[in-house]
Amino acid sequence: MLDAAFKALAQMFSRPFRTVLWKSIGLAAVLIIVVGIGLNRVLVWLAGVAQGWAEQTLGVTTNMPVSVLAWLLSFAATIGIIAGSVLLMPAVTALVASLFVDEIGAEVERSHYPDEPVGMDLPILRAVYEGTKTALLAIMIYLAALPFWLLAGAGAVIFFLCTAFLLGREYFLLAAMRFRSPTEARQLRRMHQGTLFIAGLFIAAFVSIPILNLATPIFGMAFMVHMHKRLVGTRPTFAERDSFPQPGA
Repeated sequence: MLDAAFKALAQMFSRPFRTVLWKSIGLAAVLIIVVGIGLNRVLVWLAGVAQGWAEQTLGVTTNMPVSVLAWLLSFAATIGIIAGSVLLMPAVTALVASLFVDEIGAEVERSHYPDEPVGMDLPILRAVYEGTKTALLAIMIYLAALPFWLLAGAGAVIFFLCTAFLLGREYFLLAAMRFRSPTEARQLRRMHQGTLFIAGLFIAAFVSIPILNLATPIFGMAFMVHMHKRLVGTRPTFAERDSFPQPGA
């Protein structure tokens, strides 16, 4: 597993990956900025509505305190959105990874496994579906963990472990589905779920590093291509294995 992680890190900044790396970083950054600005505008608008209601209800003599309160709420919303954007990186990177799964997977397979067949391109709708599903689950977990952030960092631990599970699952499925059907890929994931959770801890640690986490799709996908090869090797898919003649048949 450590060897797979080191190989993924070493290849991240190689010449063939640079274009994919910049596209991945650019898209992730744009998504974070758009989401952050959008949520900030909504919260500022709500603060303005609350200010107008308070002025009409309490009278003009309280205009200054209400304005100060509205400004404080807007400022707190801005800080909250910045922090939230960082915590939403697992969701963003899962979605971004679905768009570059084939470019990353094919390059890793050609570079490190030249004697083995390269996987088939994943249908874009299937890849986006998997990425979107994981992104939505990550957001739900983020929201559920928020109340626990005040309990001695329990929220951070919960969020980290859930991120490891989700991203380990997501990237392995994307890597496996280049060679197997979605059903077969999910069966493989269940067979090796303990190992994949530990592998997911590596991705969760990577996505926790500011700035560098924009490159998580590259690292996560490359890492799980290696993990898929190590767990399965050149064994046939479930469908191929079931088609072999059985002893005594």
